[in-house]
Amino acid sequence: MTNYCASSSSSSSSSTHGNPLHAPPLPTLPFDLVAEILCLLPVKHLIKLRRVCKSWNSLISHDSKFAKKHFRLSTSNHDRHHLTLTPTRISHEFVLSDLPLSTIFSREEFVSTPRVTPIRYPPFPNNIGYNYCGRPSTCHGIFCFGINESFAVLCNPSIGKSKILPPLELETRTNLKTFYTLVYDRFTDNHKIIALSKCPGYQEVNVHTLGTYNWKRIQNIPSQCILFEPGIFVCDTVNWLAYDTCSYLWLIVSFHLEKDSCRTLLQPLHDNLFSPKRVLGELRGCLSILSHPSKFYDVWIMKEYGNEQSWNKLLSVPKMGGYPCFRGAYTKILYISEDDQVLLQFMKIREYGLVVYDPRNYTFKTLEIQNISGWMEPNIYVESLISPLS
Repeated sequence: MTNYCASSSSSSSSSTHGNPLHAPPLPTLPFDLVAEILCLLPVKHLIKLRRVCKSWNSLISHDSKFAKKHFRLSTSNHDRHHLTLTPTRISHEFVLSDLPLSTIFSREEFVSTPRVTPIRYPPFPNNIGYNYCGRPSTCHGIFCFGINESFAVLCNPSIGKSKILPPLELETRTNLKTFYTLVYDRFTDNHKIIALSKCPGYQEVNVHTLGTYNWKRIQNIPSQCILFEPGIFVCDTVNWLAYDTCSYLWLIVSFHLEKDSCRTLLQPLHDNLFSPKRVLGELRGCLSILSHPSKFYDVWIMKEYGNEQSWNKLLSVPKMGGYPCFRGAYTKILYISEDDQVLLQFMKIREYGLVVYDPRNYTFKTLEIQNISGWMEPNIYVESLISPLS
């Protein structure tokens, strides 16, 4: 059976036993057992353990099966989930601020300074301008964000690797912006990037498969539907909230990765033409909707993807007081803890804030995060060893 990092006896330990020929052998572990143990450790520890020996470095740095298994185990471990905050303006360096969700959902008052991880991505051509487009998208511990309407970057800050995607060839149009969604296609065992490019009177959706050199336009997007970013990845599909200009209904446009086809889904309040804008998201592996039809904000989830009858109101969140301009208007639901506490983004005057709502006690806890601008984009993130270069 193969051993990992089998070591010979050192001279110092041998001398304590007299004759080095009679020194007891150092214990060794079989390959499979070492891999199982390492798979349970956080990424920050594994990065350091790469220095132990070449075998460990090869496993941690280059074994894609090990990286995927490690991510699956991390995803099921709620202590590995982080709230990340990324700047809304792109510079020559990607700066990630993160906080463990376990500290956010504690019952104590929350005042914290996040861990900051800067990473410099590969240089762009000199003629490429930086003009941030849309919210960062994350999948398998990899971030995808647009630099401008044609260029995007993949970045895994946990392992310090990044990659510039091939340019997206688009028509020259005024006020054109592109919004990127990073997904994992299990049918091809590869990552794909879905790009929604739009400006008034025009929209186009393209897909890029990691490792290739081109983009492919998705032709079957319903022409009468105006799509709104961001795209939400759920159950092998990318979903956009959409407004149907023919029926005057708010719908969901869904693109299936394997079938390479689109369909429309009704959202739970499709018959209410006058309710405020909904926010599409993902919660607990399900497609979700945050809506505001009355005095409360309602959180809906589609318990069985594709079944429009399976929309279920998960909970209602009351308005927050103390914000006279926007009255604590919620703009995004980020996470629901194991004990049903809800993490939300809300609009304050001239900036965003974060709050935890406890439905059991009907209480709010605003998060005071030190050294953070109010215009930071929040995401839920699980660290990984998966490389954006593959």
